[in-house]
This record gives sequence, structure tokens and C-alpha cells, in this order.
Amino acid sequence: MSEAVLPDVMVPPAVGGLYGEKAGGPVVDFSYVGIDAILEQMRRKAMKQGFELNIMVVGQSGLGKSTLMNTLFKSKVSRKSVLATAQEKIPKTIEIKSISHDIEEKGVRMKLTVIDTPGFGDQINNENCWQPIMKFINDQYEAYLQEEININRKKRIPDSRVHCCIYFIPPTGHCLRPLDVEFMRRLSKVVNIVPVIAKADTLTLEERDFFKKKIREELRANGIDVYPQKEFDEDAEDRMINEKIREMIPFAVVGSDQEYQVNGRRLLGRKTKWGTIEVENIAHCEFAYLRDLLIRTHMQNIKDITSSIHYEMYRVRRLNENNTVTPPAAVDLNWV
Repeated sequence: MSEAVLPDVMVPPAVGGLYGEKAGGPVVDFSYVGIDAILEQMRRKAMKQGFELNIMVVGQSGLGKSTLMNTLFKSKVSRKSVLATAQEKIPKTIEIKSISHDIEEKGVRMKLTVIDTPGFGDQINNENCWQPIMKFINDQYEAYLQEEININRKKRIPDSRVHCCIYFIPPTGHCLRPLDVEFMRRLSKVVNIVPVIAKADTLTLEERDFFKKKIREELRANGIDVYPQKEFDEDAEDRMINEKIREMIPFAVVGSDQEYQVNGRRLLGRKTKWGTIEVENIAHCEFAYLRDLLIRTHMQNIKDITSSIHYEMYRVRRLNENNTVTPPAAVDLNWV
């Protein structure tokens, strides 16, 4: 009975498509739901919103902080490049100066803020010179917290929190100075610190390796946990990748925004009487490893740790302070 009402032209599902495709067309996967499409939705949303990255550079004058930032982003992003003066005097106290740029690459927009700290380490007495920097970092956390606890808060809170602090170590070749140890010991608790040996081309390869090993030993001896922090590794794969990075810290870097022609190739480098030091050549320096860490492989992780670890610790502490100031009896519950 049922066979009599079937049309003669009906194609079995195994031969034709689900929506009338011709026989021999693509086979439809009936088990496909489409959950993986969320990745494309997230990508489109992120492309529309853009990204924010706030990098602080700390180190005494003359270590090439501005040059390295220009080299990292291959554009004039440093404060000195934009607000150049005929002759910049060393400030008597530490100043915090930031400048923001909108950068776009292959349709991806990013608001980059570079925070400079002129005056750090340049005084005869550098006691407590880390305090203005610590205050600035906490002020950004406080500004974000106040926006977050507003009743009518913004749809997207502007993020001025410092995601990463690049600390420039002078290329002495011996050991860390007490100033270096004290700064990193205190600041590593509130921000992601990435230490670098500035102007590493002034050291021989043997001196560089010895200096790097000595610095790692001093960091461990003083309980200084620089980025990537071991305790925040998410899984075995992360641990394996981050261990390789931790073995290279501090990065011995050379910065340059000058282009030169070498063997028919245009590249960034520093020209000397003996040849050209290629900034992005890992045989010459470790700039490429630093760039990959900050931009190509760990940028989102750096921001996540800032938000979920450093800012969260500040937020909990501040809310606990407020709770101790305002006793429970003072809370008005008449609205319930």
C-alpha cells in the first residue's frame, strides 16, 4: 500500500542530496551541527572591536628603550619619536608618560599604548624610585575597578591596565644591580615583567651567556617570578613551550630602526666597521624571540594574566578594604 503512493522519480537519500542536489554532488554530513562556526563568529567580532595592548618600558637613559619599541612595531611608536625635543633633560623625579597609536595590519586593528618612565635609575640616590611606577600601575587598576562597579557601566570598559613591563638591564656583563633586583622583586607581584639585556651587541657571546645565566640565578635566589610565570602554566603543552622561553630569559636584544642592504636583502640592523648586526637574525641577537613572545605567540596570554591574576588580586584587596571600612550593620536593606 505504501509503495503504491511513492512517486517513480524519487531519489534515494544515499544517491541524491538532502535539499534536492543532483546525484553525484557533495555528500551531506548528517552528523554535522556547526559548533565550530563559533570560531569564525569570534574572529569577526574581534576584528570589529580591535585589540588593546599597553606596554611599559623601564630602564635608565641611554639603553635604547625608544629604539626597541620602534623596532618591535616597525613604526615610530615611542614617545621620543613622536614628541622629540631638541635636547631632553634628565628629569629630577620619575615621570610617567604614555602615548597611544592605532595600528592596523591585514585588517586587524590594535590600540597600542607605550608607557615610558624617564628619570628611572638616573639619579644619584635611586632609593624608592620604583614607587611612582607602582602607583601608576595600581592607579590603572583602580580606574578599571571604578568603571567596573558603576551601576550604569560602559558596554566596553577602556583598558588602560599595564599588560607588560619590559625591564632594561644595562649590559655590564657581571650581575644585577641592587636597583634591578629591588624593582623586579616588587613589581613582579603586580605586573608581567619581561627582562631584557639592552644593547647586547656590546657583549661577546661568551660574556652574554655568562651574564644571562648569572641573572637567572639571581632571579631565582630573590624569588622574582618574571613572565611567563611557572605557576600560571595551564597544561603540559604550555609548560613545555614556556620552559624553553624561561631558559632564554633575559633576552639579549639589539634594536635598530635603520634599514641596510645586505646580500641583496633589506633588513633592520646596526652597521659597524666589522659588518652589520642583523636585528632579526637569531644568530646575532634574541630580538626575534622577544617579538614573538610579546606579539605573535603570547600577547593574549599576557593580557589574560593581567586581567585574571594581577588585576583580580588588586580587586579582591580593594573590595576587602571597603568591607572592613563599611560594617554590615550600616547596609540599608529596606529596599528588599
